[in-house]
Amino acid sequence: MHLEVFAEGNSFFHSLDPRVKILVFIPFAILCAISKGIIIPLLYFMLSLIFILIAKPNLKVFLNRLAGANFFILFIWIFIPLSYKSNPYISLGFLKLSYKGLEYALSITLKCNAIIFATIALLSTSTIFSLAHAMLHLKFPSKLVTIFFLFYRYITVMHEEYIKIKRAVLARGFKPGTNLHTYRTYAYIVGALLIKSFERSEEIYKAMLARGFKGFFPLFEHFKLKKLDVAFAIFANFIVISIYLLGIYK
Repeated sequence: MHLEVFAEGNSFFHSLDPRVKILVFIPFAILCAISKGIIIPLLYFMLSLIFILIAKPNLKVFLNRLAGANFFILFIWIFIPLSYKSNPYISLGFLKLSYKGLEYALSITLKCNAIIFATIALLSTSTIFSLAHAMLHLKFPSKLVTIFFLFYRYITVMHEEYIKIKRAVLARGFKPGTNLHTYRTYAYIVGALLIKSFERSEEIYKAMLARGFKGFFPLFEHFKLKKLDVAFAIFANFIVISIYLLGIYK
């Protein structure tokens, strides 16, 4: 499982200082999430779409990630229009869909996809090491950064352990179905994965202590802020804040 697939590229965002990308992403995500109506989320979505076009991610992987996220958003379109109490209604046979509910679902969809687009364009175009390094420069709590880095780093390791267990089970003739044997087998897989994760964490911790780990990662190299980085940070944040203010004072 390659979690840094979008970090490979040569676009403008790939060469941008990770500190700048974090400082642009945080206001974008917060202001987009708290925006109301349809117009402002739509503007944020269009801005994030521009970010994606600049980042030039792998289209196939991008669409797969987008489909996975929007699968859960689909349930919003099923439940909110049917359960939202407001007038007028849109009648579809025996179903009554709330107009306000549809508007609310569309607003949530635009905001979620805008933040997803911005995450891929701004954050995923940097390696996890670069992001952790940038977070330390921005004075994020060092313990939080360490936990974030280790969690991200060892998701791949645990996925590899899961693949090994799954292959071992399939090699023994296991065929999943809707029966008690299948549920029991998956429970064993989860239990084995928990045990292996605990054993692996002990090994990793001892290896880190043997290398002098004291609860944080020292920084030996530093970023060099360019004029283009500063210009993008100012311009992008100006656009992000202007869109939000447009929704307040319109």
